[in-house]
Amino acid sequence: MSRQNYIFTSESVSEGHPDKVCDRISDAVLDALLTEEPEARVACETFATTNRVVIGGEIGLSDQAKLHEYMVRIEDIARDCIRDIGYEQDKFHWETCEITNLLHEQSAHIAQGVNAATDKEEGAGDQGIMFGFATNETDALMPAPILYAHAILKRLAEVRKDGTEPALGPDAKSQLSVRYENGKPVGVSSLVLSTQHLDPDLTSADIRAIVEPYITEVLPDGWLTDATEWHVNPTGKFVIGGPDGDAGLTGRKIIVDTYGGAAPHGGGAFSGKDPTKVDRSAAYAARYLAKNVVAAGLAEKCTIQLSYAIGVSKPLSIYCDTFGTGAVKPAAIEAAIDKVMDLTPRGIREHMSLNKPIYQRTAAYGHFGRAPEADGGFSWEKTDLVEALKAAV
Repeated sequence: MSRQNYIFTSESVSEGHPDKVCDRISDAVLDALLTEEPEARVACETFATTNRVVIGGEIGLSDQAKLHEYMVRIEDIARDCIRDIGYEQDKFHWETCEITNLLHEQSAHIAQGVNAATDKEEGAGDQGIMFGFATNETDALMPAPILYAHAILKRLAEVRKDGTEPALGPDAKSQLSVRYENGKPVGVSSLVLSTQHLDPDLTSADIRAIVEPYITEVLPDGWLTDATEWHVNPTGKFVIGGPDGDAGLTGRKIIVDTYGGAAPHGGGAFSGKDPTKVDRSAAYAARYLAKNVVAAGLAEKCTIQLSYAIGVSKPLSIYCDTFGTGAVKPAAIEAAIDKVMDLTPRGIREHMSLNKPIYQRTAAYGHFGRAPEADGGFSWEKTDLVEALKAAV
């Protein structure tokens, strides 16, 4: 039996964090190419620093003329992202920062392993291990610390961008230490919130007065008490932010993107990768499977691991751990998973309709625990596999 009474901490970062600016640009490039061609190949990395953005990696379309058109558009795609996030600082401004595009066509040697041929099934784009996780401690079947750390920053971004709180800047971080009793989250023992602010005269107390009502609004009733420790802008002023304050890179917030440290991670980042890359699509599939296992009542908590080899279509292994909470044995769930879903790269993409421009929205506030959307966004959060799993175990 796992521990029942403890404190667990997770952090999140806002869409204006330097690494998230890079994730956003990489996923915007991906969405643009998927809009043109659902089978587009993209592996796009972004680096951002003071007054500078560098974009590199591999992209591919079947129409080379269209590919050249999109190469010209990359700079505007990046500027639109930076403008929407809200950067208009002297040393990082959407209109004036220098943008360098070093993208090139996908390697033919990678393509030969990934692309389907008349005599072989489409293979995985790389080797790797991917994990998915779900727990019934929240309605979203996500760990509470990361879910609410995201929710705080998302709410603060909303009131910043709609003009309600113009003093707030785009760059921010949150951290929640959640207290568990009898295995369930019951309160916040400490809270850290650091947010960029545009008025240099604002103190930490001033910032707390701005953000506290929104944090209280987002968290469940009773989770904040007189015993909760607050640390709001604990270093004092936070005026210089974003890529001017600290350099950013795509794929450097993989724990923020997933489960906040409450579950294993295979190490592969998501943003900027098209869904033939199992780092992304198989991690989404693993979350989808784990969530459906929990939604089906087969376990209160579930981790799923998948593994792949480059050029090989079927997963090499399927692993399940229910932490002693399962209604059936983990081996039965593993066998059921193999029956109810095609876990080849193509099978995953078709089952969850991943060849769509649905990725830019995932770049901030978590890839998991979000509501499925009408256009196919967050399809991996659906619980439409429940009955099939129940029947298969």
